[in-house]
Parts: sequence; C-alpha cells; structure tokens
Amino acid sequence: MEIIQQWVQEDSDYIRKKLVAYNMEQLPEKLKSPYENISFVVRDDNGTIVAGVTGHMFWHHMHVDFLWVDESVRKAGYGSKLLEKMEQAAEKNACAFIYLDTFSFQAPDFYPKHGYEVFGTLDHFPEGVKQYFLQKRLVE
Repeated sequence: MEIIQQWVQEDSDYIRKKLVAYNMEQLPEKLKSPYENISFVVRDDNGTIVAGVTGHMFWHHMHVDFLWVDESVRKAGYGSKLLEKMEQAAEKNACAFIYLDTFSFQAPDFYPKHGYEVFGTLDHFPEGVKQYFLQKRLVE
C-alpha cells in the first residue's frame, strides 16, 4: 500500500461519499434527510452577480458556506435579504438550526443582529484574526 499526496476531485468525492454512507448508517431513520446544496444570488441590471449566499442542508440542519455582498451594494440590505431566504429554505425543509462561521474582519456583528449566537471561536486564525462560529436555532 502507498500513501500519496494529491488532489483529485474524483477521489475527494469518493472519500466524502464513503464517509457520508457510514454516517448515515449510524443514524436512526427519523434523523436522516437528503444532502441538498442551496444558493441565492442578486444580479444587477446587467446580469452581474453583486451578492450571493451558498450553503447546504442535511440531517435537518443548514450550513451557510459563503455570504458575499459586493462593496458597490453593501449597506443596501442584500445581506439581510439573502440570509432571510436561507432561513426560509431551512424552515421549509424542517431544519432545526442554521450554523456558519465568519472572521473578525468580515461580519461578526452582522449575524447577532439576525438572531445568531456565537458558540465558539478560534483565536489567531490566522495571526491577529479571530474566527467566530455562530448558530441560530429554528426549533427548540
């Protein structure tokens, strides 16, 4: 046998698929839900994306991967609207909570304004920067 350093998307997908299959075997049926990618975008009049959010849902929760708003439209409410759309999708799909992370130079004050609570932090990631992990419970 041999251990090889590499990045091959097909191999990465295979490893993920095998771990997800194992994980699914460990859960009772009532906790299982399909993996689903989700995103919303804001386009300007020229069709250019000026804001967007991506995430995924599984096991009755949602993870927000990326929320981005171009500087030209910041403070216009698009971040809030995109986050609302994700929350509506999570509720529609019976998600119990949403979680995400942000850095100290991004939007750590934005999410608490929308009901998100910090449940963990990483200091010096990278040096001088803090990473925040937040969640919003939709079902108690």
